[in-house]
Amino acid sequence: MNKNVLLSSVIALSSLVSLSAEAALFTNTYAKTKYPIVLVHGLFGFSKIGNAVDYFYQVPADLKNNGAVVFTPQVAAVNSNEARGEQLLTKVQDILAISGAAKINLIGHSQGGPTARYVAGVIPTRVASVSTIAGVHKGTPVADVLLGLADMSKFTEKLVFSITEGIGGLVDGVSSEGGYSQDARASLTSLSTKGSLAFNAKFPAGVPSTACGEGTDKNGQKFYSWMGTSQATNPLDPLEPFLILASAAFLGEDNDTLVGRCSSHFGKVIKDNYAWNHLDEVNQVFGLRGVLSADPVDVLRQHANRLKLAGL
Repeated sequence: MNKNVLLSSVIALSSLVSLSAEAALFTNTYAKTKYPIVLVHGLFGFSKIGNAVDYFYQVPADLKNNGAVVFTPQVAAVNSNEARGEQLLTKVQDILAISGAAKINLIGHSQGGPTARYVAGVIPTRVASVSTIAGVHKGTPVADVLLGLADMSKFTEKLVFSITEGIGGLVDGVSSEGGYSQDARASLTSLSTKGSLAFNAKFPAGVPSTACGEGTDKNGQKFYSWMGTSQATNPLDPLEPFLILASAAFLGEDNDTLVGRCSSHFGKVIKDNYAWNHLDEVNQVFGLRGVLSADPVDVLRQHANRLKLAGL
């Protein structure tokens, strides 16, 4: 064969391989669910800070790169499940109208779990699935302790609620979709054991009937959950000392520093003992977590594929 012809063939083949690889990047459908994915943040949460840092750190971009349609609406950083739920409901209705989708898949972290459940309960025919990551479904002793402290005196009441609302207001102020009022008592009441039980009476779908069991699907909706049960995972994480302090409220119960293992159970339990603390579960702060722990970005991508295979 003529050397020039051979060289031309090699170049053409190389170009074809390169183009095929590039095409594969843009046609990756591993996480391409039938319905859009809506990520719901938890207490002190946000959509983005500075229009750059996602609450679900690096997750939306990864899901989109793998074919998913993703939305990250913001609700109040500090408020009740119902108030946040109504705010999310408005955002979801906009998403449904903009996307033209018949339904959505909700994935909520921490208080984002019951917030998502509220929407699923109000418009069940428009929600295909609800997945929760360390969802506060049966309350957290951290909220119980803080409410107990607030009820001790006017001074402690002002201290607890001022700090809580101050943090919420600060987060809201630097976020890309802020402007919400904050209500510390309403938020902590919703997250308390008593408040969670009252919420479950109104929205029971997916909540286990036993103390640490699994829930069942309902109204054609699929329910899933997972969480971590570690506390100290990375000494470089600046928020870890505060999380470790909060974990003392659990008195030895398995927890991720803010939510108990059994309280997180909702629908089909995928895994309830990842080597993560509460922030690791959404790849915060800036991806700092245990060296050998599972990558939460991978876990969320795999879950999107699970939803895809379920026809959702």
